[in-house]
Amino acid sequence: MRAPTALEVIIASAAVGVLVLFTKRSAPPFVLQSPPSVVSAFTPPASTTNPTAGTGSTALLGPTSLTLASDLPPWEVPDPDKLPDDPFGRSVRYGRDLIAHTSAAIGPDAADASMRYSGNGLECQSCHLEAGTRRFGLPLAGVWGVFPTFIGRENEVRTLEERINGCMERSMNGRSLPEGGPEMKAFLAYTRYISQGVPVGESALGRGIPALPLPEKALDPQRGAEVFRTQCAICHQPDGQGKRLGAVEASQERRRFEFPPLWGPESYNDGAGMARNITAADFIRANMPFGTDFEHPVLAPQDAFDVAVFINSQPRPHKAGLENDYPDGSLKPPDAAYPPFADPFPAEQHSLGPWSPIQQWLRANAGPPRSASDTVLSPQTIGAQSNGSIQTR
Repeated sequence: MRAPTALEVIIASAAVGVLVLFTKRSAPPFVLQSPPSVVSAFTPPASTTNPTAGTGSTALLGPTSLTLASDLPPWEVPDPDKLPDDPFGRSVRYGRDLIAHTSAAIGPDAADASMRYSGNGLECQSCHLEAGTRRFGLPLAGVWGVFPTFIGRENEVRTLEERINGCMERSMNGRSLPEGGPEMKAFLAYTRYISQGVPVGESALGRGIPALPLPEKALDPQRGAEVFRTQCAICHQPDGQGKRLGAVEASQERRRFEFPPLWGPESYNDGAGMARNITAADFIRANMPFGTDFEHPVLAPQDAFDVAVFINSQPRPHKAGLENDYPDGSLKPPDAAYPPFADPFPAEQHSLGPWSPIQQWLRANAGPPRSASDTVLSPQTIGAQSNGSIQTR
């Protein structure tokens, strides 16, 4: 009998490790829609993409991710500090500063009251981690060449400037930046600079967040409350209001919070992308608790979904005019839980799931494609959620 090769030993060891992880997991069983798969550069083939995902999503399926950084193409983001001290370099670095220190630069703590565009205590990097450079942390790296693009929420082609202002009004619960002003130019310069190397029209693998298979039953906010207590409250505090810095430290660090609030007046409003429970669960699984990365998820998928619905069931600011979102209701993601709905399902199911029946109904009643490539609006993705780092749904 021949001795096993090194590759065979590695594969066998990995299989045993996965079995051990499954036997040790205490969370309830989670139904997978397809087996784990190894992903490749840029947009993966349809066979490896989670059917619930839209543009920018990558399927890393199962309670234990088998996808390692070594399986993926390099993730190299240019360093703005290497740019010269010229107008472009200063604008790029200003854009980074706006993302990392939003509350102090253009938020409620800005010295000039006329510069207070952001309306809460979050920084842009509260969601776009590490100033938008972290792989699968909703990065801005790779976004430049995706816009202009069709966005179902407005039912029109939108520019990157318009999409940034959508974040300002929703995630930051504030008001739009002047599109020709120095702050918007800095956002654009920074996004362009850190997107170097990503072909125009391509979605780099690492943009967005890994998409989880959807649960097949309604989620449980009460169970999510327990997950929050044991996994989240130590940083975000038991009341979810975040860990606020003292006045001196906040002034020195140019931010309000060490750990951001997840609900309440200082958090994102109910029109933000993170207020959608599929998006929130995907982000939580890949990046939380603090220190987690997509290779080493801490929470089981069911835990991530349950804690997401708990967080988003808590009070938060209201975005006026949500009834005007998604003029074509067939393009509305199933976890956008505010009316009106094009489908016959109740608001509670849009919030708690199961979402697959909603998706199936929307696909069966889908209209014609809205783009030449049909990437965002194919029959497979109409009504599905998008995990792009700046969402295009």
